[in-house]
Amino acid sequence: MTATTATAPAPTGRRSPIALVLIATGLPMFMATLDNLVMTNALPVIRQDLGASIEELQWFVNAYTLAFASFILMAVALGDRFGRRTVFLVGIAVFTLASVGAALSTDPTQLIVARAIQGVGGAGIMPLSLALLSDGVPERRRPLAIGVWGGIAGLGVAAGPLVGGAVIEGWSWQAIFWINVPFALVALPFVLGSLRNSFGERVRLDFAGLLLSGIGVLAVVYGIVRGNDAGWGSLEVAGSLVGGAILLAAFLLWERRTPTPLLPLRLFRDRSFSIANAVGFGFSFGMFGAVFILIQFLQIVQFKTPLEAAIMTTPWTMAPMIVAPLAGIFAPRVGTRALLVAGLALQTLGLVWLAIITQTDTSYGEMLPAFIAAGVGMGLTFAPSSTAVLANIAQRDTAKASGTNSTVREIGVALGIAVLTAVFTGAGGVLSPTGYVDAARPAILVGAAVLALSTVLATLLPAGRSGRFAVED
Repeated sequence: MTATTATAPAPTGRRSPIALVLIATGLPMFMATLDNLVMTNALPVIRQDLGASIEELQWFVNAYTLAFASFILMAVALGDRFGRRTVFLVGIAVFTLASVGAALSTDPTQLIVARAIQGVGGAGIMPLSLALLSDGVPERRRPLAIGVWGGIAGLGVAAGPLVGGAVIEGWSWQAIFWINVPFALVALPFVLGSLRNSFGERVRLDFAGLLLSGIGVLAVVYGIVRGNDAGWGSLEVAGSLVGGAILLAAFLLWERRTPTPLLPLRLFRDRSFSIANAVGFGFSFGMFGAVFILIQFLQIVQFKTPLEAAIMTTPWTMAPMIVAPLAGIFAPRVGTRALLVAGLALQTLGLVWLAIITQTDTSYGEMLPAFIAAGVGMGLTFAPSSTAVLANIAQRDTAKASGTNSTVREIGVALGIAVLTAVFTGAGGVLSPTGYVDAARPAILVGAAVLALSTVLATLLPAGRSGRFAVED
């Protein structure tokens, strides 16, 4: 069968007011983003209710992120072929139905499966949200719109622990999934009424690439998760790691040869795109891997309730909501590079500080400066990294570029959680007040080291100024 490329149909409908476009694209994205830290904050409660092990706790998160990462680029390709708004709507529906399944789960396996299906739905939401926003907003207003979009993403991160803590204490952990239903019902009319059904190139779908990349990443993460329990030299672990690496190498070779690649490697010829993706991977690996360790510290070691832990981390989680839109506004003048370097440096500083001071009796006042630094740093990273990814990308490639960035970030989350938890368990860490702190410290420092490396890498980005502020690099 030969690949066919058709001219993309013109988007249907006129552009809606920017506010409506932001609501239509931002609300579903907020719903999907909310589930990241909502789930993380609920892990200690779910562990007790379902009798889950630390390995299963990882899969509650990684089942979502791996399915999400595996299907993002296919969702982008389906959006190009059948309409981005159409696939966006399907993603919302799948995510919502899977949320219901997660809420009804009665054992760890059921919850893991539901979370994986949620990830498939989320793959149809996140990258297409940004692509639909980019298409629905005039080019001169795009940096501001992306900044607000980043702020909504930051709000999802910020509200996650608070919503999760309040819901868990007021009802049950299942309610963190039920709340997705009203979000979806409110979002659907805005999506139908405000977004144009834009298309991309209609080409053959790369199912071979989907299988090679999805199974390859899953094998690598599985090997890391099982390493400490099964033994790093065991056939199970070594076979998973080597097999995953071979599949990923085969994926890259296939993508170079196929005329309709799932991941267009030509996009990586652009310096801004390549470095921004590498930085996004390091950011997700270091920060969200550390969050997985730290969010449980407050509940397991210091006996805080989910709501108390959420309130304590509010300076960390709420800062992106304020900082991300400002970063989007000032990015054309200051430059995306300066903002990213500053943001990553602040996150590195915050994690190093937490690793140094963390004890069973560490006071909140000692943790607060680190929470603020990490939160401001995250806010400075969200919007500028998205802007840097799309800086030199042609309009026809924005969905694929955004999808690639989302894939890289989610793989970073999955690997960060797997690696940092492997460091934690390898250092003798257990989920108890007396066996947590000494093992958490080296795990957090590994996350900080990855963020420090990402800070250095970000200095290689183009300055990222625009208009009359642009300068030659």
